[in-house]
Amino acid sequence: MMVPTSRKRTAHKAKKSYTLSPESVAFLETVRKKRRARSVSSILEEIVQAARRDQGRATLERAVSDYYSSLSRQETEEQSAWGDFALREFPDGGA
Repeated sequence: MMVPTSRKRTAHKAKKSYTLSPESVAFLETVRKKRRARSVSSILEEIVQAARRDQGRATLERAVSDYYSSLSRQETEEQSAWGDFALREFPDGGA
């Protein structure tokens, strides 16, 4: 049996209920109208996903910073030399 491909498949989502201030509700509704979104839920989903990306980016930046902070002076100089080499070999950034 074949499933029609014209039907839009949606990811499984959990229906939840949250209490928000009137100001937050008004803000979400304003954003929904401005973006011409189908629902406030879709706006909330975008906000949550953006916050997750920001958190992931911050975690990665912290990890990179911690890594470079942990290097000895000699290791830092070696990393710098490799960076200089890469800039000479690929002056356009490889693009």
